[in-house]
Amino acid sequence: MHLFVYEYACAAFDGNDGATTPLYGEGWAMLHAVLEDLSSLPDVYLTTMLSTHAIERFPLLEALNIECIAVEPSKESLAFRELVRHADAVLVIAPEFDDLLYQRSSWVEQADGQLLGPSSDAVRLAGDKLLVAQHFQACRIPSPTTIGADHPPLTRDMPWPAVCKPRYGAGSQATFLVRGWDEMASCLARAEREGWKGELVVQPFVPGLACSVAFLMGPEGSVALPPCRQQLSNDGRFHYLGGALPLPPDLAKRAVALGKRVVESVSGLRGYVGVDLVLGESPNGNEDSVIELNPRLTTSYVGLRALATANLAQAMVHAALGRPFLAPQWRSGSVLFHPDGRAAWQAPATEKPG
Repeated sequence: MHLFVYEYACAAFDGNDGATTPLYGEGWAMLHAVLEDLSSLPDVYLTTMLSTHAIERFPLLEALNIECIAVEPSKESLAFRELVRHADAVLVIAPEFDDLLYQRSSWVEQADGQLLGPSSDAVRLAGDKLLVAQHFQACRIPSPTTIGADHPPLTRDMPWPAVCKPRYGAGSQATFLVRGWDEMASCLARAEREGWKGELVVQPFVPGLACSVAFLMGPEGSVALPPCRQQLSNDGRFHYLGGALPLPPDLAKRAVALGKRVVESVSGLRGYVGVDLVLGESPNGNEDSVIELNPRLTTSYVGLRALATANLAQAMVHAALGRPFLAPQWRSGSVLFHPDGRAAWQAPATEKPG
């Protein structure tokens, strides 16, 4: 089987040290991790694509015996479409802003290619923070009420603190904790200074434990993976700093139950799909809330693969293609992982003799 694995930040990287750099770091971590796992599978031929500005990373891929196509960022679209034509299936990893993930998923579908991720329609819904919030509300899935930042209901009387973030965004871009009405204008101005020109949305801040739960999705249903605790910056910007897993059993059960409601409410999900949520203090889960649906591979993959006893990428591919596969098994202990791909497993603590 010939698989084309594409990651946007590495394929379109232009060499600048601006806002692209964090995306490039996380993108490379996901790309290298999934390629390393897929390269160990029998009868799998792998192709990926790197920008000519990112080709210094190629020696790491060369050791995995992967075909790496170097392209100028301006020719990325043509190269992508050509590689899709020769592949049996395509894994697309890209952020949702500027329709990047939607567009590339559509390119695969237009070429009658086999996506190993969600359909373009599912990506379009999940990538729109306003639309997907309305979807959650319609499905009675607990989530914060979300409105446009320039919408008339945005008044002094709305609940504070609030979170202001891009309607189409990823990676905590232009995301702010707004403590009151008087801070709103400055946050909007700061987002513009940071280069964000798209629409913004506002939703009440949800206190609690930030975590995520991923699912392997396919025609045969879904399999939940161990939920992860998210580590976010405490400077009011919610920058992603990595995570840890597994969660305590009672919290994990709540995260999986709520995440399952999300993925079962959206048609066209396939492959690896992540759900971001917040678990409240109430043990019965009535304060838990869904924040976002990520229709793609997420950085939590680097932590999950470190805890898995078998090849997680193989299970992902088989799930997406509707092939039988064994649900992943997990070793004891815990994993701490970082956005750059570093992951450290820690053995379980030895029980003290009574």
